[in-house]
Amino acid sequence: MKVFSPDTFAEALAVKAAHPDAVPIAGGTDVMVELNFDRRRPPALLNLNRIAPLHEHSDVDGRVRIGAGMPYTRIIAELGDRLPGLAMAARTVGSPQIRNRGSVGGNLGAASPAGDSHPALLAAEADVEIASARGVRMVPAKDFYTGVKRNVLEPDELIAAVHVQPATGPQQFSKVGTRNAMVIAVCAFSVALHADRNRVGTGIGSAAPTPRRAYEAEEFADAELPWGSAESLAPALGRRFGQLVAQAAAPIDDVRGSAAYRTHALSVMARRALGWAWDDYRRSSQCA
Repeated sequence: MKVFSPDTFAEALAVKAAHPDAVPIAGGTDVMVELNFDRRRPPALLNLNRIAPLHEHSDVDGRVRIGAGMPYTRIIAELGDRLPGLAMAARTVGSPQIRNRGSVGGNLGAASPAGDSHPALLAAEADVEIASARGVRMVPAKDFYTGVKRNVLEPDELIAAVHVQPATGPQQFSKVGTRNAMVIAVCAFSVALHADRNRVGTGIGSAAPTPRRAYEAEEFADAELPWGSAESLAPALGRRFGQLVAQAAAPIDDVRGSAAYRTHALSVMARRALGWAWDDYRRSSQCA
């Protein structure tokens, strides 16, 4: 097996153009598992660890640009105040060792429906920056996933970064599993209150062939939440929001849980997450 170790992103794109079957590897938290268990034997690996910009973040056009290789521990420590939903999700990823190596770019590349960062990225309406020797394109996170462990990447493309708007209101992330971390989610949910425009964002994980948003639940909450008010969340509103989130899912039965359990759990998680976020919002300076 060949291993290419470019020093710059431009060199990495040139290698990917010349060797489209080369598998990118940075943290290795997914790829090395597949290699060690002989589930995958690619002809070449494209080692991205030497490319410093992939491991950094910056501000671009009012949004946070997170390099594809930036580890979860740094997202938590350096961006938790600006991207609270993503930081919450990052805290549930694997063990400390995994969080030191794993990244949002790797999560996106694997495109597992159970990836922990996906619901938070969807709720925050993130965009994925994709590059090749042909140029750069931006793809909304909601359009990035095409199937179970499949995404829109062409053979010569690499994920360069994700772009996320800093939170303008409270965000929450919930995950059901046998424990809080070091476990694949039975199902997961994230909500973001975009208080600057009175909008709600959602993200569902591990309950459909791809991570997805609950559009009807978003539209319902947009219209029914008493924006700008210190009112408590009406129980009926929370229950209906949870029902609409559950209806947006398409779960299956597997070894981690049944479809019925996932549907019920999503409804409960969504209701609770919206309630927690709304309690933070109505007690903030954004409400009279």
